[in-house]
Amino acid sequence: MSIWSRIADALAALRNGEGLSAVFEKLRNPPERSVGFAIAVIALGAKIAKADGQVTRNEVVAFREVFRIPEGEEANAGRVYDLARQDVAGFEDYAARIRAMFAHDRKVLEDLLEGLFHIAVADGDYAAGENAFLVRVAEIFGIEERCFNRMRARFVPEAEQDPWDVLGVPFGSPIAVVRRAWTALVRDNHPDRMVARGVPVEAVKLAEARLIAINRAWQRISAGQGG
Repeated sequence: MSIWSRIADALAALRNGEGLSAVFEKLRNPPERSVGFAIAVIALGAKIAKADGQVTRNEVVAFREVFRIPEGEEANAGRVYDLARQDVAGFEDYAARIRAMFAHDRKVLEDLLEGLFHIAVADGDYAAGENAFLVRVAEIFGIEERCFNRMRARFVPEAEQDPWDVLGVPFGSPIAVVRRAWTALVRDNHPDRMVARGVPVEAVKLAEARLIAINRAWQRISAGQGG
């Protein structure tokens, strides 16, 4: 059974009254934990697409970019997205469940938040409702404000991106410290590492944009342009 079929079955169980707690309890351990992560992206992605009052084609396309949908799975993927949009559970419920599922691996939660940013800006706008949605999800995930601002700067064109923040080091840190931070981030964002953290292969594409920002920040600081 494909991951998309398993996701669809889990969401169908939600709609049939099985309950959010019961469904997520079944998805706490590998390999089903990957399904839980995917459901969170789908459900939260479907709900953030409505946070600005409308669902655009670009937001649906962005969702498909986060998840590489294999040939032959389009029908299952569409069913999953529609089920997530119709589900009565609030986004905070999904966010809390996924926080519990990955309580000991914050990087997975950051990966998920990045996917939501990708969907939020897909229509060329970043509405106040979308910002409030993401701020609340970040709070539930336990992601600190500096990390959230760093992520927002990478996705929202009008948000200033500080290279020191991108690498997570204090302004003016010695170049050796900056290099270590840069090396660690590049290592942690390697696709193999992401898969090992339980991130579905379909979502690993998010690391590409992140690595571009990380390498650009290192280039700016190492060239003396980070001031």
